[in-house]
Amino acid sequence: MIEITNLSKRIGSSKILENITFSVKRGEILGFLGPNGAGKSTTMKIITSFWSPTSGSVKIGDVDVAENPLAVRAKIGYLPETVPLYDDMRVFEYLKFVAEVRGVEKNALKESIKSAITACGLAKVVQRPIEELSKGYRQRVGLAQAIIHNPEILILDEPTTGLDPNQIIEIRDLIKQLGREKTVIFSTHILSEVSATCDRVIIISGGKIVGEGSPSELASKFGAREIIYVKIKGPKEDVLRRLGETEGIEKISEKDKESDEVYGYEIVPKEGVDVREKLSMTVMNSGWSILEFAKKTASLEDAFRELTK
Repeated sequence: MIEITNLSKRIGSSKILENITFSVKRGEILGFLGPNGAGKSTTMKIITSFWSPTSGSVKIGDVDVAENPLAVRAKIGYLPETVPLYDDMRVFEYLKFVAEVRGVEKNALKESIKSAITACGLAKVVQRPIEELSKGYRQRVGLAQAIIHNPEILILDEPTTGLDPNQIIEIRDLIKQLGREKTVIFSTHILSEVSATCDRVIIISGGKIVGEGSPSELASKFGAREIIYVKIKGPKEDVLRRLGETEGIEKISEKDKESDEVYGYEIVPKEGVDVREKLSMTVMNSGWSILEFAKKTASLEDAFRELTK
């Protein structure tokens, strides 16, 4: 459905993207994951033909984006990070305007608007001015404008940015529902969104693809070893030094801070080594206190941190 080959983008002397290659199947929800400034939005803009690549190609089906951008735009619904709304319009007026601009035929106009309103749960606010809508409803209107012409592909750039937890769940469920019928690419740096929504994940960092697979596959690559979380009351620098010298511990890093005396640490033992007893003895012999102790397997978050550090 979407084929991206050796895609690069330079702005002046800066390399924004460097030879990235991936494909997206029909009916797949792909999460495009990366830290801020990784190149996610640039990739979205090139796929949607708003920007041209420095080199490489993007094909939507058999259509090359660079050669026939108008044909590509007809196949794509795009929700940019900043939702393109006209605050002085009512929801219905805005969707009618977008449908007309998108070239929806007059005899299909009402049905297209009705379908988008229903799919995005906008029936309660359809006659309200957009400026009066909550952030969650504004995102719903943004999604509605993206699907108003019934595109085959949805490109969603950070669709849950700025939403509260309830609104995030609503938009997440809506994306999953739309993904039953359409190919969806959405970029985000929120790991929980990817795990809950996507069939497959691509992790990008510094303009390069550094990881690819399902959320569980990526996590499993980093899940062969246990990870220990321990919260210790004691001087941070001494804790890091002493535990780092403890036999069987491969890596220790600061995870969080509760107070000036209490820190949480993440410990990676050497493969096949149980360090719990030695860890406890080191802490007790040093006169410190263990306030919390937990074991876990690696998650998508751990994979993300490892791949983008």
